[in-house]
Amino acid sequence: MTTTITTVDARKHFADIENKVSYGQEPIILTRRGEKIAALVSIEELELLQQIEDVIDIDDAKKALSEAGENISANDVWKQLGL
Repeated sequence: MTTTITTVDARKHFADIENKVSYGQEPIILTRRGEKIAALVSIEELELLQQIEDVIDIDDAKKALSEAGENISANDVWKQLGL
């Protein structure tokens, strides 16, 4: 279950929110003026999201490498971009 809380209430109850997120594995959505602006998640959830992103990036890179055409090294791209 995801809890939604305003940023004002989050400041007032930060310790409780921190415990819910870290120990209860309960994500918290922060709102400001009725709009969702951020989410607090446990470190485990963040690490899982990062792993998923890495897998997607690797799949995208494999697809790009398998496409027809000339492959350009990262160093060449950086030079072209002046980096």
